[in-house]
Amino acid sequence: MTPANPLLDFSGLPRFDAIQPEHVGPAIDTLLEQAEAVVKAAEAVQPVSWATFVEPLDDATERLWRAWGQVSHLQAVVNTPALREAYNGNLPKVTRFGSALGQNLALFDQYRALAAAPEAAQYDPARRKVLDNALRDFRLGGAELDEAGKARYSAIREELSALSATFSQNVLDATDAWSLHVEDRSELAGLPDDVVAAARAAAEKEGLPGWKLTLQMPCYLPVQTYAEHRPLREALYRANALRASEFGDATLDNSANIDRILALRAELARLLGFASYAEYSIETKMAEDAPQVVGFLRDLAARAKPHAQRDRAELEAFARDELGLPALDAWDLAFASEKLKQARYSYSEQEVKQYFTEPKVLEGLFSVIHGLYGLQVQPDRAPVWHPDVRFFRVVDAQGTLVGQFYLDLYAREGKRGGAWMDDCRNRRETAQGVQTPLVYLVCNFGKGADGKASTFSHNEVTTLFHEMGHGLHQLLTRIGELGVAGINGVEWDAVELPSQFMENFCWEWNRVQAMTSHVDSGEPLPRDLFDRMLAARNFQSGMFTVRQLEFALFDMQLHSSFDPVQDNVLQLLERVRDEVAVNRPPEWNRFPHQFSHIFAGGYAAGYYSYKWAEVLSADAYAAFEEAPEQVAETGKRFRDEVLSRGGSRSAAENFAAFRGRAPNVDALLRHNGMAE
Repeated sequence: MTPANPLLDFSGLPRFDAIQPEHVGPAIDTLLEQAEAVVKAAEAVQPVSWATFVEPLDDATERLWRAWGQVSHLQAVVNTPALREAYNGNLPKVTRFGSALGQNLALFDQYRALAAAPEAAQYDPARRKVLDNALRDFRLGGAELDEAGKARYSAIREELSALSATFSQNVLDATDAWSLHVEDRSELAGLPDDVVAAARAAAEKEGLPGWKLTLQMPCYLPVQTYAEHRPLREALYRANALRASEFGDATLDNSANIDRILALRAELARLLGFASYAEYSIETKMAEDAPQVVGFLRDLAARAKPHAQRDRAELEAFARDELGLPALDAWDLAFASEKLKQARYSYSEQEVKQYFTEPKVLEGLFSVIHGLYGLQVQPDRAPVWHPDVRFFRVVDAQGTLVGQFYLDLYAREGKRGGAWMDDCRNRRETAQGVQTPLVYLVCNFGKGADGKASTFSHNEVTTLFHEMGHGLHQLLTRIGELGVAGINGVEWDAVELPSQFMENFCWEWNRVQAMTSHVDSGEPLPRDLFDRMLAARNFQSGMFTVRQLEFALFDMQLHSSFDPVQDNVLQLLERVRDEVAVNRPPEWNRFPHQFSHIFAGGYAAGYYSYKWAEVLSADAYAAFEEAPEQVAETGKRFRDEVLSRGGSRSAAENFAAFRGRAPNVDALLRHNGMAE
């Protein structure tokens, strides 16, 4: 019998077309009650074994997290006031349960007993890792605190969850709230036709003449890159830079949220005996400690900054001499850079974009997956949350289902910005058989207008490949234990390895040619245009690298050495910029107020992971460069030693098993045009 509440239906795919805000509370209450009953029984079960203890706990908590995951996903992709109210209303209950679970001393004792039992000596590496992680996580979750400490830990966790949700919602609301109505067509000079058409459609939808511009990325980025009208670039830059700050709607200001989040994280770390939140965070990562991370970032900065300074000097000279810009302001950077790129390489991102049409890009992406891993991606059917969402299945050479994924490509109001992968259902082996993985892949690209196919910039194609890399990490796991299947249990600073690895295939001529078809003529990308694109690949790579290092150093220092009594967040960011930046935003820019990665995502004291993992991913791809005739064989080894292993062994072991050695930075520097 199908449950009336779709969030309580685990018989198949989620019923996204049926989930309503009023379903959330009753479903979560029911699942919490069931999970708490199982926890109570597990505390006392004897004898303790995998079958009597771990599996029942996994059953109960998995149902809760799967249902809550669906709610969290919906509030990120189709946010409405009613859904937000339901999400915010239930978030404290779910957070309290998670904190209580992590602090349950009786469960901790049961895990310790199981780890010491004769049965455990016979466990495979995956089960052994589940036990090791569980014991570690109980310590990090406050299980060894006294009752007052546990209560404070739970209160901190609950408040942090609410603050992170509010931070993200403020950024979304501030983004959606702003628009600019333009009636003079000349002010849109330089903008691509598809962007102008989308702006016209947005104005028509509201019964307005002219064009409506927004801060959604498919509008904002083209304005910054192509708009000839400098005041237009400045207007959108300023609005974007001031989102969710004291310069706008007071109800959306993230200033106090930032201060409170940092204070609570520092208190949580002290409560558990760590010197800083960074040291607490690094306990579950590849890196040894915060000084090692800062040293890694500064070493990379020392290598990259001379290249960045040269990039900046060249851009300033070009802007002055060729564009008549005596000063290079923040809203001139993307525009002048695009003009310089066109002048130097006869290469325009907009020209290339006309060849990357959605059907051909997906066909090319799925062809890469087949070439690397021998898998087929096929269209599939499922209930979805929006008409734009597509659904696919991944099958092996025998036609056996490996996993499935949702693809939500386009920006819209009520949808969180950025691009991400998340798991909807993880792989698991049970007495009933194998539960196959199910993932979400989400982007925010511009949708085709005037009946034409959507076209993607090469950067957007790379973003899609990046998220698919995360998806493949989740989909191709062969681990049967929930705690270490897919990305579960993978060190956070290694999570970006499979995603960044996939980006490299967007630069191979045969693959790029196969994924292009001009939106008007249907012709594939010409070789000479690809060669120009390749020549421009490392254009301003120095500036891009130090920008990422700026964010990473800011994040790490914010969570390791920052003293809110003696300092403030904006001053710290300026000192980091003194050290590594070559492009200085205006002093009124409020980047931290929108830095959702660290204030509303999983990257607090972990933003360095992008560069850390890029060393791994560049070195991993170099194995394919070294054996170009053995792509399938190398792909099989990468799948077997990295993707399929999940978190069942350390990322360092995975890499060494694939590469035969520890990683080095040479390939990264070479790929970025910064080799000695």
